[in-house]
Amino acid sequence: MDLTANPHAKTELHRYAEALLTNLAADATCSTIPAPASSTNVPDYWLSPAVEALLLLLREQNALEPLGRAAQLDERRTTLFLCLSLALCGQGERIHASWMGTAFGELSLDRPVSHGQRALWLAAAQGAYGPAGKIFVLRKLDAVAVPSRSEPARWLSALTPHEPSMVVPPSLVDFPELAEFPELAQPVQASAQLTRLLGRCTEITTTRAAGTGRTSRALWSAEETLTVLRGLVRPERVVKGPQRPEKPLIEHLLEDLRPSSDPALAAIALHVAAPIVRAAAESLTRATQVAPPESVSIPLLGHRVILRPAGPDPESLAAAERHIAVEGVQTLGKPWLAYSLLALAVTALVVAAVTPATLPSAVLALLLAAGGAHQLWSRRRRERADAEYVTKQLSELRELADGAVWALHEYAREADKRAQGASSDLAELTRLLRRGPRAA
Repeated sequence: MDLTANPHAKTELHRYAEALLTNLAADATCSTIPAPASSTNVPDYWLSPAVEALLLLLREQNALEPLGRAAQLDERRTTLFLCLSLALCGQGERIHASWMGTAFGELSLDRPVSHGQRALWLAAAQGAYGPAGKIFVLRKLDAVAVPSRSEPARWLSALTPHEPSMVVPPSLVDFPELAEFPELAQPVQASAQLTRLLGRCTEITTTRAAGTGRTSRALWSAEETLTVLRGLVRPERVVKGPQRPEKPLIEHLLEDLRPSSDPALAAIALHVAAPIVRAAAESLTRATQVAPPESVSIPLLGHRVILRPAGPDPESLAAAERHIAVEGVQTLGKPWLAYSLLALAVTALVVAAVTPATLPSAVLALLLAAGGAHQLWSRRRRERADAEYVTKQLSELRELADGAVWALHEYAREADKRAQGASSDLAELTRLLRRGPRAA
């Protein structure tokens, strides 16, 4: 309808409607709601009879006549206005069953969820329309076939965010480098993620939804409802002002599954995503059942050693020992300095024997001999230290190799328990998903 011919009536009607919504949001009683003036009666405009019908409904009077007129002018806006207005003041259970269907429309994966649909979704999840409203939203969401293989990693990330970068099992605490191998890390990571997933799903399905009373409804739900209602009442403000982007259905479901979301919304989203979550849990369970590798090559003291269940690989262990023996011994060369000093000492003794000045030559020979002997002794000490270091390194290498083999044996025993625990977690998770959200 074109209201330009009577802009004053349009302004008065919009102003009154906004004031009415403000009173409803403040939980005003019917006696405090001002009666509409005659100037707010705009013929052939859906909002005028819709407001009249809302006032009659709030006073528990017959509203069929204005409701019929409003529906003839714009049925979708009328039903959306009434459903959200009654939810805003805590009387959502008084709506007619057919209004929700008309106001909500159809959902699709191919187009975004409208703000009106999301507002009805939020209000129904918070219990504004009673159990019937929750069931209605569940059926609408069920009608949209979300593929069971729809990017399970995104759904798992929404349910269990902030995952640790690496999980070290108890068997590999002393050898964290083993926990970095994909063949050993993936079953452990899968088991830990499955446990977190079960915990999150248990939290969602066991948290009691808030009551349907006015004081228990979430503030963000009322704000969303009021925002949509104001957009219905004054659509020109929405056109001129900043537009809120509409999100696809999948984005809303992922947002509702996050730990910070409302429990009622999370329960509904988990019900819709149940096939995806179940498929992801089954994949995680299969990942925990992967047998440990037959051999693992890890660095021990900087040298690669192949480990097998029977023990360290002899060839790789021998090669590592050879490298340690070579690297642990310093290349000293010939002790030419010591030999030179000893030769000079002998020369000095000869000089002392053939010259009259015996004492100075003898003292010099003694000093040169002492220097040469000290050089030989220092060299021998370094050789013994190198030999002791190599022996210690070889012993430590064998101990580490044996310890790593025992750690792999313990890991294999843990793998059996881990696979059994994952199967149990999967069974419990399947039971929770089959139970689904409680409408009441």
